[in-house]
Amino acid sequence: MRRQTEAALVEADVILFVIDGRVGLTADDKHFANLLRRTSQPLLLLVNKAEGQAGRGGYMEAFELGMGEPIPISAEHGEGMADLYQALRPLVIPEGYDDPVDENAEPEEDEAEAQRRPMQIAICGRPNVGKSTLINQLLGEDRLLTGPEAGITRDSISVSFTHRDREMKLFDTAGMRRRPKSHEKLEKLSVADSLRSIQYAEVVIVVIDGLLGLDKQDLVIASDVVEEGRAIVLAVNKWDAVENKDERMKEIRDRLSISLPQVVGIPVVACSGLTGKNLTLVLDHALQAHKRWNFRVNTSKLNRWLEGALDQHQPPLVSGRRIKIRYGTQTKARPPTVTLFCTKADQLPDSYIRYLVNSYRETFDLPGVPIRIQLRQTDNPYDKD
Repeated sequence: MRRQTEAALVEADVILFVIDGRVGLTADDKHFANLLRRTSQPLLLLVNKAEGQAGRGGYMEAFELGMGEPIPISAEHGEGMADLYQALRPLVIPEGYDDPVDENAEPEEDEAEAQRRPMQIAICGRPNVGKSTLINQLLGEDRLLTGPEAGITRDSISVSFTHRDREMKLFDTAGMRRRPKSHEKLEKLSVADSLRSIQYAEVVIVVIDGLLGLDKQDLVIASDVVEEGRAIVLAVNKWDAVENKDERMKEIRDRLSISLPQVVGIPVVACSGLTGKNLTLVLDHALQAHKRWNFRVNTSKLNRWLEGALDQHQPPLVSGRRIKIRYGTQTKARPPTVTLFCTKADQLPDSYIRYLVNSYRETFDLPGVPIRIQLRQTDNPYDKD
């Protein structure tokens, strides 16, 4: 932990030194203040828990450190944040820089803009499957804390990485256990933070323990990723220690096909965070999954697919009359979302929607990508009602 802190001090643009205003200045505060004086980075002294009169004494004592005027804040109540912003602004924002907010800006970015910014990749899985070790091996340094105990990672931590000239931001997340087993408040907060990382990710690499195989909780996590509409890659870690490799891989693929039929063709990569085997292959699959996740098709091609799918397997009859799907259009990507205009939209069975999803995936070669089909009712000109 100390090495991690020292590395962070070297890489930081600004250092915020926080002391407890209610406790006052301690010997430890003076010790760390002496260490920070040797750094060349700009430094701000913050006195936390300074709300009310209880933190007044600690605020006055902070002047003894000789680090300039301290900034009183309350992280719990949000007090002093405006003062902290004003102190940080000249240190991190170039002089004369102005970034006006365009309220009428289009929220959805184009493909060129998406390629310019780092790809967001979340690394998630059960506790102690080797997520942090895997990232450390990719980076070639001990950037994240690791150990044999489960639950060392508590917060989602982001690290920047470049793979095949593509900038990435990897998010190491806390291990997620089944909800009934998450009793402690800290663990519940950690799991919530991991779920939030999945929400904001573009690709999620679900890491499983190759020695234990595909557990029920692994499937729950993968299902959450699919429900969120994110591209998914399955990394089977600790593969160097697996004995019956062919049998274990067949077992994993068979269970995936049975338990996650809504996403056919999820990439499965056997790897080792300890030795580094196949880790670049994991990222290669993440790049491919991201490309498929951004897939768009023009309306004419989509309707040619729809016509062929309807000819091969027509929609079912409802009250003696067949549901008619007139045409479709892709309304968005990330993940690919198709809107179909049809009669009796609320009565089209889920089984037929799954057929259309699988046909779409097979036709446009989109294995392992969540595909959403939305139905919209068309008006019947002969309906007097």
